[in-house]
Amino acid sequence: MNILILGAGQVGSSAAESLVSEANDITIVDVAPERLSLLQDRMDLRTVVGNAGHPSILAQAGAEDADLVLAVTASDETNLVACKLAATLFNTPTKIARIHSAEYLAHPAIFTADNFCVDFAICPEQIVTEYIKKLMEFPEALQVLDFASGKVSLVAVRAFYGGPLVGQQLQELRKHVPNVDTRVAAIFRKDRPIIPEGDTIIEAEDEVFFLAATEDIRFVMRELRRLDKPVKRVMIAGGGKIGRRLGKATENDYQVRIIEYNQKICESLSENLHKTMVLHGDATDETLLESESIAEMDVFCSLTNDDENNIMSSLLAKRMGAHKVVALINRSAYVDLVQSSGIDIAISPAQVTIGSLLAYVRHGDVAAVHSLRRGAAEAIELVAHGDKKSSKVVGRKVEEIRLPKGATIGAIVRGLSASKNIPSGTAVNGQKEDRGLAAQDLQVIIAHHDTVIESEDHVILFVVNRKMIRQVEQLFQVNVGFL
Repeated sequence: MNILILGAGQVGSSAAESLVSEANDITIVDVAPERLSLLQDRMDLRTVVGNAGHPSILAQAGAEDADLVLAVTASDETNLVACKLAATLFNTPTKIARIHSAEYLAHPAIFTADNFCVDFAICPEQIVTEYIKKLMEFPEALQVLDFASGKVSLVAVRAFYGGPLVGQQLQELRKHVPNVDTRVAAIFRKDRPIIPEGDTIIEAEDEVFFLAATEDIRFVMRELRRLDKPVKRVMIAGGGKIGRRLGKATENDYQVRIIEYNQKICESLSENLHKTMVLHGDATDETLLESESIAEMDVFCSLTNDDENNIMSSLLAKRMGAHKVVALINRSAYVDLVQSSGIDIAISPAQVTIGSLLAYVRHGDVAAVHSLRRGAAEAIELVAHGDKKSSKVVGRKVEEIRLPKGATIGAIVRGLSASKNIPSGTAVNGQKEDRGLAAQDLQVIIAHHDTVIESEDHVILFVVNRKMIRQVEQLFQVNVGFL
């Protein structure tokens, strides 16, 4: 696929890194030549220096031949104009725009073909907010991801010493949860993937990924690790775009406090958040944290724009007794270091966001993509089409499908619409509501060796190595004769 990326910031760079390794032709545009130079030194891609909102720059970057334009500059207006130009002047098939402003997102008509021609509007701040909110709902989890319109969840937990499954084989799982069907999709031990088999033994500190119907998740988690007490008190460091959104999204469910250094931002937060306590101060101030009872906080989230500040305030909060600390880390090189340093969860906004973009780039009918373990692994929801003659998966048992080593079919959802999912906040022409009606009679089937895949099934796979993705996608593509 010929992909034009506009903007070489964190999201654009991460998108380029993910896509260039999958045999795509990538051109990236940015006004800063030093950013482009760094990317070109690391990756096999083409760069163009200039303003992505100018027709001449888009032409120079090859917009005429692009299959997809990914507009992720820091300016909403530039992204909107670039998508409009790509559609009007160059007839680009797919246009994706990064949008920060809630003002634009509140009016979906702005993105239609009659206006700015945006096929998919993505808001990284909202995606990260929803991601953190999910972690608050399941405080024991390292990651919680939804598939099939929220009917299936993939959860990562760390097995603990003395847990009921530690030291036992996976085939014993059914004895512990006899009334719930679940599937361990992958295990990571000391950062190395282990393909789960019936005789695989779970060890303490293993990172275990399992799939189950969303309604059964908490019950299964109880068997894998000790359940934490429900979250009641939350402290947020940083009242910027993500901190503000998270406060708004959680203040009705938890006791929320936000610490913000900027006086004007504090005033704005106080006016817009009705139940959140806003504190003017520095989140690395030990005296302030102690006076605000940091030791009683169930979750401490450091969400400022400064990685170092987020790391230091999170470490300080943890040392002072906060139960769980979450740090927002923009530099991908820091994430793995920080995750093992006493910080419970380090979140890379670019990695959390990238899955939403990949669903529009993958071959075949892809409903959802989630990047896992800082981009090393991937969970993907593919829709099976065709029949036994035209498809390599339809009409076949799971054990008969020739998956590459390291790829696992975890679950199947039957009864959903075969069209692609519309991510939250971007419903177009009523498609989100239509999908809800189609899902009323769906079945969630945890995959076993004798499970047969039918046409239009949504198949959820876990792939421990992203290099295998292309092979997995090819399995789900129907023969030309079927069309």
